[in-house]
Amino acid sequence: MRKLVVHDTPIPVPDTEYTDAAGEPTTLAASDGRVRLVNFWATWCAPCRKEMPSLDALQRDKGGPEFEVLTIATGRNSPEGIAAFREEAGITELANALDPKGRLAAAMGIAGLPATVLLDRDGFEVARMLGDADWNGPDARALIAALIASEGEEP
Repeated sequence: MRKLVVHDTPIPVPDTEYTDAAGEPTTLAASDGRVRLVNFWATWCAPCRKEMPSLDALQRDKGGPEFEVLTIATGRNSPEGIAAFREEAGITELANALDPKGRLAAAMGIAGLPATVLLDRDGFEVARMLGDADWNGPDARALIAALIASEGEEP
């Protein structure tokens, strides 16, 4: 987690729309009271593909009313390509959210992929990381547990 940048003060996220797993437009600012790990990725991104199984495992083990892993395929990712990758990698727990034109990624200042943003219960960005990580490893799990326990305080 050395590459993780924790903000001194939570940062509001833009109200730019993306498409949720049900095909409906939504925003990151529309918080549901859960801590969220938002991962921007693409099917053509090798480091994204490498870290996706750890994100899937984290969602399986920690996902629920307190926490969610939200993966957003940004840019040109065909539904067929996403489905093929998910099957190949054994991804079963992560929903398919889409940012096909990259508008949300641009509004968030995402400069490369993968990029992960941690949101508090109020939907504010509290930390971000550029590059892949073992999101199901002990350091990441401890960070997520601290965020969940903090009730919206800084990690």
